[in-house]
Amino acid sequence: MKIDVLCVGKLKERYFTEAVEEYRKRLGRYCQLEIREVPDEPAPENASPAQAEQVKAAEGKRLLRWRKPEAYAIALAIDGKSLSSEGLAKKMEGLGISGHSHIQFIIGGSLGLSPEVLRQADEHLSFSAMTFPHQLMRVILLEQIYRSFRIIRGEPYHK
Repeated sequence: MKIDVLCVGKLKERYFTEAVEEYRKRLGRYCQLEIREVPDEPAPENASPAQAEQVKAAEGKRLLRWRKPEAYAIALAIDGKSLSSEGLAKKMEGLGISGHSHIQFIIGGSLGLSPEVLRQADEHLSFSAMTFPHQLMRVILLEQIYRSFRIIRGEPYHK
């Protein structure tokens, strides 16, 4: 299976970079993982709604350059569907069985995803009603993808 993580911004903190590299290494035995970073758009501290939409639109255009029409796209969004770890594993396994061997997860920037990115996604997934920094969300997503593969294969994993 091929998994792409399309995300806005570079990891700035060493501890995030190290965590991502650890999960990249672990996932190597289960899938082909690509992480595609696009530059974040500078935004004023107290951006107006119009400015926020402009930022999301610019970041969205950059993300959509990497969007592969043949891939099943899952956008991470607060108002998306919530799944348990077992539910995500079942979703991924079902996609693979139904012929979707390429999944793209999309993580927005600090202001979220543009309406165009959300429209082009096949599904919206919420990890929580809480807001997480997008750099941390990358680590959380990779951990859950790794956990999903362990569940799918019936391998032990810390609960």
